[in-house]
Amino acid sequence: MSEQADSTLDTAALRSFLDRAVGPADDLTVTGEGGGYSNETLFVTWGDRDLVVRRPPPDETADTAHDVLREYRILDALQGTNVPVAPTVAACEDESVLGAPFYVMDRIKGDVIRTEEPDRFATPDRRDALADALVGALVAVHDVDYDAVGLEAGEFGYPEGYLDRQVERFQEACIWALDTTSEEREVPELYEVGSWLAEHAPDESAHALVHGDYKLDNVLFAPDDEPRIAGVFDWEMSTLGDPLADLGYALHFWPDRQTDGGTDVVADEQFAPSFLTHEDYPTRAEFVARYERRSGREFENPRFYLALAAFKMAALGEMFYARFLRGGVDDPMYERMGEGVPAQAERALAIIEGEWTL
Repeated sequence: MSEQADSTLDTAALRSFLDRAVGPADDLTVTGEGGGYSNETLFVTWGDRDLVVRRPPPDETADTAHDVLREYRILDALQGTNVPVAPTVAACEDESVLGAPFYVMDRIKGDVIRTEEPDRFATPDRRDALADALVGALVAVHDVDYDAVGLEAGEFGYPEGYLDRQVERFQEACIWALDTTSEEREVPELYEVGSWLAEHAPDESAHALVHGDYKLDNVLFAPDDEPRIAGVFDWEMSTLGDPLADLGYALHFWPDRQTDGGTDVVADEQFAPSFLTHEDYPTRAEFVARYERRSGREFENPRFYLALAAFKMAALGEMFYARFLRGGVDDPMYERMGEGVPAQAERALAIIEGEWTL
């Protein structure tokens, strides 16, 4: 073994598991993925086969936020659908093997786009095609017959009342975090936005499988000259619910060069790359039009869905900041949330007041 991603990883146990699940091999190499704030991703070479192992982060405390077995179930159910996902290999519930449940999938090659635009996509046609691919994969997710693939309503998820539960969930996250962070600074906008969302949840769109964290850096583009999505990742927050929440969330990470006189700040390029404001990329309104045309759904009540996305990010950021203040992590991104969350909360407030639109 050439490199170990985490000193707690029992490589002998992993070798034994892979020997049973995949077949014998002489060589095992494990490396860790840089970045990421959800499940831990380990890149594994097992003989001549490239694999990925996903397990909860070592300091994970929540019971459900990083449920890797649920993520595996989703990926396994989506095999053979129009949603591009990596081939699944095996899952392991036995925590004695690697210290937590985990699963294995084949590694697919390509690029995750975070802050830099790939040179091969830097033409007008390919920039447009990149956006179209991102819209198309989202529509494919929402078009899945979830009952038919084994993600049944009432068992995998409960679509009725999805928006109300989302608002309540992130209100509770804010309350949990603010118990610590309010000692450093107050963010009163979080309470105001949460109350507005609770009072203005619209009638939900026709229910669908929702990804829950759909954005540019959660898909992988194949190593082709033409933009093609080879895999959609990070399904931990997936359930059944209102697909327009996914669309609103994706738009939150799609900065717009047209702002109706306001400002559209890319607060952190790690989450919303500024190159997307290039004139060759569609605006948010054009992004929505493509989704509506391909899905047959209308993006009604955009103010609610955009505000929900901003509130969700603010709540998650506040949880990150609380973990930083409590000494649980030593990560500059978590520390930046001290200023980043108030900015997100102000953005959410501007949305509900009509000052920030498509």
